Amino acid sequence: MKIPISVLVLIHNLNRDVLLIERADRPDFWQSVTGSLDSPDESLEVAAIREVAEETGIDVHALPKGALQNLHHQVEYEIYPKWRHRYPPGVEHNQEHWFALQVPVDIIVRLSPREHLNYIWLPYEEAAEKCFSHTNRDAILKFFTEPHFLFGNSEGNH
Repeated sequence: MKIPISVLVLIHNLNRDVLLIERADRPDFWQSVTGSLDSPDESLEVAAIREVAEETGIDVHALPKGALQNLHHQVEYEIYPKWRHRYPPGVEHNQEHWFALQVPVDIIVRLSPREHLNYIWLPYEEAAEKCFSHTNRDAILKFFTEPHFLFGNSEGNH
């Protein structure tokens, strides 16, 4: 059973392009890297690093220190009814924690074919429009337009 605590990792480069990946279980549903904690004691940062590696093949540890940024922002959303069977009975909401990962423009992406069909780099405005998830759209727009997201947020959760 899935734990209703997840991470969303906004992967971007210095050109302000955002990586979106197309879900294998929902073609034409584009999103950033997302995933639930594997265990209740897994840290959010470890989950973010693991999900990035699993879904894109990108090794966060091979990037410069500070490339992965915890945005210290969380949102709660209703889990789509068609996906609730993956969670314990009665669980209807998920708590999503936002991260950003800056990568080189020429980084190689290797998708997990079980999870994703395709990937695309888009300017952040276009990426936000293409996302099926409103929280993913919000994460992209807030990151690129609100200064406290761009330069680190030490205020804690919002």
